[in-house]
Amino acid sequence: MQRKQVVTFSEQADDQFERNFLSRLKHLPGVGRFMTSWLLLMVLLAGGIGVQTYYLSAQYQSLQPVAGGTYTEGMVGALSNMNPIYAEGLADRTVSRLVYSSLFMLDGSSLRPDLATSWTVDDRGRVYTVNLRKDAKWHDGNPVTAADVVFTYETIKHPDARSSLRGSWSGIDVRATDQYTVVFTLDSTLASFPYEMTNGILPKHVFEKVAVSGLRSSPLNTNGLIGSGPFRWRALEVHGASSDRQEYVLLDGNREYYAGAPKLDAFGVRVFSDEQRLISSYKQRELQAIVGLRAVPAELREDQHLQIHNLNQSAEMMTFFKTSGGVLADKAVRQALVKGIDAGKVRQQLDYPVLTADRPLLRGQVGFGAAAGQFAYDKAAASAQLDQAGWVVGQGGIRHKEGAPLRFTLRAEANDDAARITRALQQQWREIGADVRVEMQNSDEFIATLSSHDYDALLHGISIGPDPDVFAYWHSSQADVLSGSRLNFSEYNSSTVDEALTSARSRLDETLREAKYKPFLETWREDAPALALYQTRVLYLTRDTVYGLSDQTVASASDRFVNVQDWMVRRAKVSNVD
Repeated sequence: MQRKQVVTFSEQADDQFERNFLSRLKHLPGVGRFMTSWLLLMVLLAGGIGVQTYYLSAQYQSLQPVAGGTYTEGMVGALSNMNPIYAEGLADRTVSRLVYSSLFMLDGSSLRPDLATSWTVDDRGRVYTVNLRKDAKWHDGNPVTAADVVFTYETIKHPDARSSLRGSWSGIDVRATDQYTVVFTLDSTLASFPYEMTNGILPKHVFEKVAVSGLRSSPLNTNGLIGSGPFRWRALEVHGASSDRQEYVLLDGNREYYAGAPKLDAFGVRVFSDEQRLISSYKQRELQAIVGLRAVPAELREDQHLQIHNLNQSAEMMTFFKTSGGVLADKAVRQALVKGIDAGKVRQQLDYPVLTADRPLLRGQVGFGAAAGQFAYDKAAASAQLDQAGWVVGQGGIRHKEGAPLRFTLRAEANDDAARITRALQQQWREIGADVRVEMQNSDEFIATLSSHDYDALLHGISIGPDPDVFAYWHSSQADVLSGSRLNFSEYNSSTVDEALTSARSRLDETLREAKYKPFLETWREDAPALALYQTRVLYLTRDTVYGLSDQTVASASDRFVNVQDWMVRRAKVSNVD
């Protein structure tokens, strides 16, 4: 019966197939044209929908920056110590800033909390209480606490640690009152103190095992760094010998960063031994950015994708006159030298825009407008002043007084900008009868010159920072060979200025500080210990747009990373419809 049922079912299926399909094939030629028309219509409809979707997509989609990708910067230099209490070179500071966090960071000209959430200061301005955020973690998962902050500053203060930051922290007591509160007690009021808390913080549990005397040379400073910043260490690669050495640090985005995971997947820092290798790497598309050059390389000026960022620095380029001896000890000569310079024409020697500087404070700082800037350009007045001071024009147009020529040496670090500036200064001073001999020095020679104060005049840039405390550059104590920095390059000595600077830095009220800076600026103008020229800038070159990067004022090049966690370099089509 089962076999009969299978046979019957098979016969019925064959009959149905023949009756409903095969017998109807003979009608196919009659409906072929109709079916072809319908198929063509369906194809046209599908194609039309596709074309319409493509062209209308611009109405609801646009190219927008998206997260992802690796961003690689290139620079000339060398990696030697990336520990934030030692990092000094551009490459070291770059990596250190990406890996380590600080209590506060500079955002333009203002101070912004980083590891800190808030801070207070007592009525006398001597006790600062800083509260830490509780969600910050080291890259190994341990929490960042007040113990880490205390350890960092106690290490800086220790003489055996040999940190260049020690001078700023001597005499300051640092203690933790609980796990997330740190109290700083100063010997005397210092209005600029909050700006000292911008260095990276070290993990105590990592570095406490290292003897303080051996900390500077510890391998923990050069490989496997553990910080709490937006990027965490992945690898270090070194290629080539000293003459063509290349170093590459690769950092991964810190997905647990307290300020939000970085938009970039990774950040690379590639360090070259010379500029030509750096430029070649950029042209081969191995780099997305270049930092540290003084000018745009000629090979890249026609690059249509090159974006030029001029980050104005809170720093000034000045010509310092050594007031302690020689012809420049004469105030009348210094005043005439200031009046004899058309600073606008000097700035035109640069092939990039700069901000004007005409006094020892920067525009926008407290006290800037308390008094007038340096003497304005007046060639006739400069010549008349020298005549009155007894400097007589002699053979070749050079002035003499009591048989001695008005001659001095101007020293500067050898680079294209300095060469243009010194040439312009030399020419303009020659027009009023001063014989200026320019000496360009390589980096090592110039550092020695700065240290020894071996010059008559000096073209040099000084970092002022967002706070107007310029005590280190103009107080007489800072010219002494025994001072920690000896940054008073003019060897300027004025009791009025000393008193004004000391008083101004001890006032927290901005109105009082401005009043204290007024006699300083007035006396500085009259004594003319230096010629202010312009604010310096950091040149930052990128390939195409880096979304999130803004051209703002920076104290140092590493301040470009103030919002690096928000940087993006990729673009993709994104729907505009919410």
